[in-house]
Order: sequence, then C-alpha cells, then structure tokens
Amino acid sequence: MSRAASRRSRTGFFAVLLAGIIAVPTAQGGESPHNNYMIHCQGCHLADGAGTPPDVPSFAGQLDMFLQVDGGRAYLVQVPGTTNAPLDDAEIAELLNWMLARFSEQTLPADFVPYSEQEVARYRGELLLDPAAKRQALLATLPVQPCDVAGCGQVSQ
Repeated sequence: MSRAASRRSRTGFFAVLLAGIIAVPTAQGGESPHNNYMIHCQGCHLADGAGTPPDVPSFAGQLDMFLQVDGGRAYLVQVPGTTNAPLDDAEIAELLNWMLARFSEQTLPADFVPYSEQEVARYRGELLLDPAAKRQALLATLPVQPCDVAGCGQVSQ
C-alpha cells in the first residue's frame, strides 16, 4: 500500500471512529442535564451559574425566585436561551429541574413540582416578546430583590 493510500485509510478510520463517538449520546437518548448545561448555558452563565450581571443574570441562589411569582415558571422556559435551545421538551424539563436543584439547592421550596415535558411544550408555544422587560416585571413583584438587581437584598415597598 502506498504512503498516500495508507494515510487516506487512517484518516477514514479516524473519521468513522469520531462519528461513532459523537453519535453515542444521541443513540442513548441525549446528553445528561449537566452536559446540556455545559453545552448550552455555561458559555454565558458560567460553570457556577454566576453569570455577569446585569447583562447575564446569575442563577446562584436566585433561580427559584421565579417560582414564587405568577408567570415566573413560564418565564424560565420562555427566555430565548431556553426556548431556542436545540433540545426537545423533555430535555428542557430535565435541564431546568437540574438547574433549580443545582443553583437553588438551599432555597428551593419543599413543595417544588418538577417541570414536565408537557408543561415545557405548552410554555414554549407561547412567545415571549420582551424577555428583559418581563424579567424586570417579575422581579418587581418579589418581596426581596436578588443581588443582580438594584437594591440587592432590599425589601420591596
């Protein structure tokens, strides 16, 4: 076998091997919620969920606040980074449930009901026109403001 043919053969072998490795998560039903967070969220919100407030909100100890206000649960699904992610509804539900447990472990309500695939599908079907305005409106209804909003830790009047 010529040197060029040998090189093409090895290149072909490695291409097939790489394709097989990449296809494994899909064949097994997708990535874990943690991996989906790393792939789809961590680039902006960082590994620890700290974000870069005020432009990229922090998740740490604050994500569960949206569960306390009317419309907040839907908002977590409808923000562009969530609703436009290339994940199916079940994967979004798993990801949000993982994020809430991970970033709001100490403050997640005891009666928290995990997101379901059906709930995510319903909320994804409702268009959110102005995510920033919706976020501010939801946060304004909280009794205590999160730290990436003016008046960190202050009680609303």
